[in-house]
Amino acid sequence: MRLAAFLAPLAFACGAHAADFTVTSPQVAAGGTLGSAQVFDGFGCQGGNQSPALVWSGAPAGTRSFAVTVYDPDAPTGSGWWHWVVYDLPATTTRLPANAGTADGRGLPAPAAQGRTDYGSSGFGGACPPVGDRPHRYVFTVHALKVDRLEVPAGASAAMVGYFLGMNRLGQATLEARYGR
Repeated sequence: MRLAAFLAPLAFACGAHAADFTVTSPQVAAGGTLGSAQVFDGFGCQGGNQSPALVWSGAPAGTRSFAVTVYDPDAPTGSGWWHWVVYDLPATTTRLPANAGTADGRGLPAPAAQGRTDYGSSGFGGACPPVGDRPHRYVFTVHALKVDRLEVPAGASAAMVGYFLGMNRLGQATLEARYGR
């Protein structure tokens, strides 16, 4: 009983703190549908293949860098599908413009780097679920990290970057949208 009484305020404090960290997009409504600009151009899909603008605020104290990931947990692969992995964003970053996720990374602030997506390359890869599947969920996550830089090799896989994100995360904010065809 005493332990529960001790832990309850801590859980409340952590929950309240996490609620302060948010991410939004002027192009993607939370719970909405991705537009054609965020659809992949290939694999039978025809879209703009552009990452949406993202804006975040309320990062936890001690944040020294950020990472952004986009993941489809509904992809029929047994392990989901990673659409974007960008890390080493400076702690002063609070937004990314639309189409910041080009393969060359020119829209990202230095020293940001991009990992390899499940399309086999770096940069944003848009939505492209199989025809006839129920609409897939696309989870845009901004990770607040306790380190200035992740120590991963250039072109690291999303799984490798994810491992280091988990080890260094102070908090995260998510925005989820859907897309089907």
